[in-house]
Amino acid sequence: MSGSGKSVAIRLLEDAGYYCVDNLPARFLPEVCAFLETGGHRDVALSVDSRSETSLTEAPAMVEALRAAGHDVRVLFLTASSPALVQRYSETRRRHPLSMREQPQGQEETLSEAIERERELLAPMADLAHVIDTSELHPNTLRQWVRQFADVPPAVLVLAFESFAFKQGVPVAADFVFDVRNLPNPHYEPALRPLTGRDEPVRAYLEAVPAARAMLDDITGFITKWLPSYVADNRHYLTVAIGCTGGRHRSVYLVEELARRFHRERAVLVRHRALEGAQG
Repeated sequence: MSGSGKSVAIRLLEDAGYYCVDNLPARFLPEVCAFLETGGHRDVALSVDSRSETSLTEAPAMVEALRAAGHDVRVLFLTASSPALVQRYSETRRRHPLSMREQPQGQEETLSEAIERERELLAPMADLAHVIDTSELHPNTLRQWVRQFADVPPAVLVLAFESFAFKQGVPVAADFVFDVRNLPNPHYEPALRPLTGRDEPVRAYLEAVPAARAMLDDITGFITKWLPSYVADNRHYLTVAIGCTGGRHRSVYLVEELARRFHRERAVLVRHRALEGAQG
């Protein structure tokens, strides 16, 4: 049903590696599946809606033919109550697909009438599908249910640790920002000033500071606690930005140590804004 969460489902499957075709006329199901198979696409998601109209009655036979040919075909039908759909269209101010077609003068459909006509048109598909009613469903719950229906494995989240200098501004794309300017600054040690947080003398200097160790443990604990909820939310990237004054010592050291702690259990990226900018 239009407005029942199709875009949420399609985006999830696309992110999971499916080749997705949206608004496919039902009569092209066999041809498109055959074409995509010859192109090496094994995981395919095809979205069919009420604009197919007359060919929808042929869809059940097409699905059975694909199954008979050896394909694992799963049909998911998303629906919602008429009041819920009316409310969603009112909030987005979009027109219903069936209301866009020209009607004889004086026979224009109301939104409620278009929804009911669509419900009748899609009845053949609903009868052969697993039905999810999204009337009171949160988008995150719908994503989880679609993932389970399609046997999509959990999203692989890449954890990015990024050091930066506050004097150059906070990175816009950061999900979490930690300020470590309260830690002793190796910049004021003449022998350490030309070095960076990657160098052993700077690491030894900061490791000897109890506050630096505590800060590292606290940030590690925070990320460890909240990371599973971001994985469950289908996030693919999470950026943790660590900032100090110049972006060369304290923030670099913490980023390197955090990456070292997390790399065994997760894909990790390391970026140093101030260092890479100086090198470039």
